[in-house]
Amino acid sequence: MATTKSPVDNGVNVQALLGARAALTEAPEGAKFQWRATCKWVYGTHSRSSIQQYFGLGQEQKHKTEFTFDADHPEVFASEDKGAAPVELVLAGLASCLTAGVAAVAQHREIQLHAVSATVEAGMDIQGILGIDSEVRNGFDGIKVTYKIDADATPEEIKAVVAQSQKRSAVYDIVTNPTNVTVEVS
Repeated sequence: MATTKSPVDNGVNVQALLGARAALTEAPEGAKFQWRATCKWVYGTHSRSSIQQYFGLGQEQKHKTEFTFDADHPEVFASEDKGAAPVELVLAGLASCLTAGVAAVAQHREIQLHAVSATVEAGMDIQGILGIDSEVRNGFDGIKVTYKIDADATPEEIKAVVAQSQKRSAVYDIVTNPTNVTVEVS
């Protein structure tokens, strides 16, 4: 008795991604993107960032809608806790990028996903940012990502999907490699 395999649908248009890769191989100048976020102070340590426009494929682009994100510090920092802490937004960005990659890689490898969740944890000694100890780093002392993935695949195949996602993740690269940051006042 023959079995028919159901088509895999993780919601990722792999053909479009492969088409974009082919087109940008022929026209690499189109692959130069500039991402933008604008942040406005609200009150205290509360701020609101918005994202709508970016540059890519040789011209200005625009998201379908403007996205906004509130950031603040928790009450234990004598703040009002009106949004996620900025360091938590970094963790959310990392988790989102890696998880999007898992979906795309699984789709390309014809692995049906049923559920994917990532928990991202990072340690930090806040003596640095509070100016208590100048020898203590201001940032994370390490980040751990833990996935729970339910898929029609072996554990080895799932690990390979996660490894490929990590290899191609822009946010993973940003977090794990130094990036020049210029701060100006106009």
